[in-house]
Amino acid sequence: MAKRKMILDLDTGIDDAMAIAYAVGAPDVDLIGIMSSYGNVVVEQAAHNSLQILALLGATDVPVYVGEPHSSTTEHFDVMAISQQIHGKNGIGEVALPDPQRQPETQSAVDFLIDAAHQYGADLTLVPTGPLTNLAAALKKAPEIAHEIGNVTIMGGALTVPGNVSHYAEANINQDAEAANAVFTSDLNLTMVGLDVTLRTLLTKHETGQWRDLKTTAGEKFADIVDYYIAAYDITSPDLHGCALHDPLAVGVALDPSFVTTLGLNMYVQDSGEDYGRTIGDPARLADPDTNITVALTVDKDRYLKTFMSYLTDLFKQH
Repeated sequence: MAKRKMILDLDTGIDDAMAIAYAVGAPDVDLIGIMSSYGNVVVEQAAHNSLQILALLGATDVPVYVGEPHSSTTEHFDVMAISQQIHGKNGIGEVALPDPQRQPETQSAVDFLIDAAHQYGADLTLVPTGPLTNLAAALKKAPEIAHEIGNVTIMGGALTVPGNVSHYAEANINQDAEAANAVFTSDLNLTMVGLDVTLRTLLTKHETGQWRDLKTTAGEKFADIVDYYIAAYDITSPDLHGCALHDPLAVGVALDPSFVTTLGLNMYVQDSGEDYGRTIGDPARLADPDTNITVALTVDKDRYLKTFMSYLTDLFKQH
């Protein structure tokens, strides 16, 4: 089986940790690096968390690169209170993990991405599950990578449902709508895995209980981490009766697009006004037969959850 070269771009909170586990556990992935971003936590904490999760999963050969510390239009970033409520102040459900035995790489995440795009081209899959600041910065520095990277699948946006930080905006897009607009209107081959589908893929304590029953360190720690997330969802979204698999679904769709039904659409991101962060069709390009974004609309949640549990449970058994 040919392995896909994959880079994750994460603001490592709880669902990002599950995205790491999905990528490490998937048999057809060569995870060549993780870029850290800001959002659920500050960028340095995101890198630290990624290194801790990789160590927990025995993936200590995957390098971690520090990305941009704040949005393209600000000079500073503060974690939102709701993020701390959902992910914990440390980003991983207040669960204590050993300090990582290694440091992030000295090369910047942006330069790492540009180099990887040049090296792997169409064989490279990039999955950003935080703000799109790193990707926009790479496109600005090296515009040619828009034609080199084979697959960019983002977790972000909302087309058919309301946003989760405002009526219009989803959190990752809302962190830096200007950067998101630069990405959405670029020549990248982009797939948007938004709230439209991630809110349909739920994990419950039934599944985390299966991990706990493995009696392994990884199984117990991930159960602790995700149970914190489920408890937060019980308060913020009691009607869901579980937690949404936002970020790991994007990794799943990047590897197997048949998990979702899609719509080809030319889109842009509103970067001013009350609908800041809205991801919407571009009226000026609606008649253009060439569309730049594939939007996920529905998801085969049962088949996805079965695959997710298979990959993660098999991985946790070993660690």
